[in-house]
Amino acid sequence: MAVQIPYVREIEFEYGDCDEVSPLIRRVVAKNPSAFTYKGTGTYIIGHGDVAVIDPGPLLNEHVEALLRALEGETVSHILITHTHSDHSPAAKPLKALTGAETYGFGPHGSGQQGRDDVQVEEDGDMDFVPDVEVGHGDIIEGDGWTIECVYTPGHTSNHMCFALLEEKALFTGDHVMGWSTSIVSPPDGNMEQYMASLHLLLERDDEIYWPTHGPAITDPKPFVRSFIAHREDRERQIMEQLAAGRTRIQDMVPVMYAAVDKKLYPAAARSVLAHMEHLVARGLVRTEGRPTLSGEYRLA
Repeated sequence: MAVQIPYVREIEFEYGDCDEVSPLIRRVVAKNPSAFTYKGTGTYIIGHGDVAVIDPGPLLNEHVEALLRALEGETVSHILITHTHSDHSPAAKPLKALTGAETYGFGPHGSGQQGRDDVQVEEDGDMDFVPDVEVGHGDIIEGDGWTIECVYTPGHTSNHMCFALLEEKALFTGDHVMGWSTSIVSPPDGNMEQYMASLHLLLERDDEIYWPTHGPAITDPKPFVRSFIAHREDRERQIMEQLAAGRTRIQDMVPVMYAAVDKKLYPAAARSVLAHMEHLVARGLVRTEGRPTLSGEYRLA
């Protein structure tokens, strides 16, 4: 859901063009705009000559062709994947086939989950992606003139990885922190407790600029991240107020909590409320019978 964001720097672009946004960073935006992708998926090219590609994007021929034009005369040494949603990782397959580059990521979809057998129900997961090289928090990936640090940030998905370009103190935030909207946290693979912890993790870092996969650059990261934390804390307060008012089911809460939002987004909003419910139940603030579900009934502890 879109929010007012005072800490971003908009970049003009045309679909299919390769925009140089910093000395070491170029961006090609896929033509897949939507209520969840903003103007489209931003694929980043790092370095010159021997380069890395971050989030090749959706499986769209025109986007893959645009990437190949941008990469003409260069060697792709690494393909880095922040996470396995269908607008981020599928184009890694043709890009790998055409360039021979290895793919890097935390793991397959759902690989950050433990003790859960229901991750596969997520409709938007790229279940086919398996990285050639699995990376973990703090791992370093080096190329010709650039150095990437892996920053594990589960929450939006259990396998979400941000990548820090150390030479520019720039963090590629995938969907963990987007430049136009709060991130969707949708169980079973999305987890609100992990998401909040991952936001707090970013406050401990010294990154000077964020490059999200969707939306413009974030030029003042820490106040921006704090605003996201405050937004989620406010959602929690709203849920507690709804329960106190006698609304015990998520389907009854959503129209009140998201009254200003297009009703088409209510299903996504409901899954976000469910993620909060899981977090509230785990902390003993809310009770329900069994595992929290969309159709469950909830009460204040």
